[in-house]
Amino acid sequence: MKHALLTSLALSIALPAAAQETGSTPVAPAAQASAPAATLSQEQIVAFNKAVTDFTAGQQAQQKGDNATAVVKYEAALPAIRDAVKTQPDKIDNVNFLANALYATAAANAALQKLDAVAPLYEESLPHWRQVVAANPADAQSRGVLTGILIQLGNFKLGKQDKAGAAPFYAEAIPLARKAVAEQSNPVNRNLLLASLIGASQTSEDAALKAEAATLSKAMVADGSVDAANKPSAQVLAQSAKAS
Repeated sequence: MKHALLTSLALSIALPAAAQETGSTPVAPAAQASAPAATLSQEQIVAFNKAVTDFTAGQQAQQKGDNATAVVKYEAALPAIRDAVKTQPDKIDNVNFLANALYATAAANAALQKLDAVAPLYEESLPHWRQVVAANPADAQSRGVLTGILIQLGNFKLGKQDKAGAAPFYAEAIPLARKAVAEQSNPVNRNLLLASLIGASQTSEDAALKAEAATLSKAMVADGSVDAANKPSAQVLAQSAKAS
């Protein structure tokens, strides 16, 4: 029961302020004397500000459907953003910027059917999305993106018959998706939960998860809210729910 990659999560990012305005990372008062925050060099600042310009141009191209130009612009931006985050790993605005830039690059590559480029970009972005969500647990949009990336990474592994490798991604996605549905039970959030449960049902022997996947599939097939990516597997699971 393989299912297609999710590609519908919206990308929205407020670009970080110019690097000249954010040259240091705040630290706890007790640590200031012994561990001063790293700062970006003038060369890094110039490169970072150019990365903001390149990223903006990439977004504009992507919004017009010119994904080839978007990839070029995003790839030009990424080295300086990575370097800024490496220098200031706790500056959450820049971590968020890098997470979004990697996500946008993956989306543009996916639109160009360059699927081999997508998984590495998602894998690189994953710890950054985790950091963003940990820093702001109330940010439902970032949690949704993180959930979708976990599901897609599970799907990549599952597509290669690596059930052991896929299982942890689905296991991490399920509580995030459940939280989203508890907050707002809309079709997008329910489909994220369904996708994570479908994956888990294929990689785990947990009877409760299998039953939950079947029950949710039956309900969503019945009310027409299941999306195209989940529909083939959901239909099979719905039939199993009816049979039981």
